[in-house]
Amino acid sequence: MENVSSHKHFILDGFSELGALRPVLFIPFFIMFIVSLSANSLLLYVVISQRSLHSPMCILMAGMAVVDLSLPLFFVPNMLLSFLFDWKGISLTGCLVQMHFVHLMGTFQSTLLLWMALDRYFAICTPLYYHEHMALPKFLKFVIPLLIRNVIMITLIVTKAAPLSFCSANVIQHCFCEHMALVELACGSTAINNLVGLLTVFLIPVADFIIITASYIVIFSTVLSSGKTGVKALHTCITHIVVITVSLAIILVAFLSYRIKNNLPAAIRIFFSIMYLFFPSCFNPIIYGIRTTEIRQHILKTLTCSFPLIKRPL
Repeated sequence: MENVSSHKHFILDGFSELGALRPVLFIPFFIMFIVSLSANSLLLYVVISQRSLHSPMCILMAGMAVVDLSLPLFFVPNMLLSFLFDWKGISLTGCLVQMHFVHLMGTFQSTLLLWMALDRYFAICTPLYYHEHMALPKFLKFVIPLLIRNVIMITLIVTKAAPLSFCSANVIQHCFCEHMALVELACGSTAINNLVGLLTVFLIPVADFIIITASYIVIFSTVLSSGKTGVKALHTCITHIVVITVSLAIILVAFLSYRIKNNLPAAIRIFFSIMYLFFPSCFNPIIYGIRTTEIRQHILKTLTCSFPLIKRPL
């Protein structure tokens, strides 16, 4: 009986309180989408095409670019069409598929930062064994378990959401199928879904950031006891610390916004929920391109060759 009355079609109604101003959102989000696609494509092209950039760290940056390039494709085009043409409908199956890929790709943003932190740890704390630790067979020991963890946890939250009965409202207060935004529409108990959601948060982004923090504490301790050589090596970590700090701040704000939603306008909650996935896709390739000398030089060279009017700064 629950299955008969359960909604199979939903309306994504994020930012509905803006009324006639809602289509204006197309402009900033479209600009961010173009920046994300362009910057990540350029970074990926430069790393792939330049053999001198085929170091473990640059390959990890290219992996981040793949994630940052792919993630917006799963929800931003639909969101932009919704702003322009008021296309808000989505089936339950489409919603679950979108949820799976958006959250799965989102998990790799923090996991790739963890792999980068491990690279810096090996490079600074055990430099003599760096290439041995970062050799593919050995590094796969750090890659495969986290890859399996991410896939299992995201698959679990989606499979737990699939059988829920949605017998009352079918309006999702969001611009894409976010897990909690869908689950809160369900009839009956959603305690298991909430528990699995919290467990996923603590086992993936929180666990990743704890390990990252521990790695950088050891790195800083090593640097402080190694003198000028260590300080010079620490410069390579600043980029990752900036990215980690920005990512963690946005994730925490997005997570807390759901816990204090009664005192927070829905538009603000939705905005931060979008930004924690979307903003790193724009921010990461720019900060990597600017802060990483080798990549910056090759990007300038590529742009100079493609657009002769662009001159490299003195």
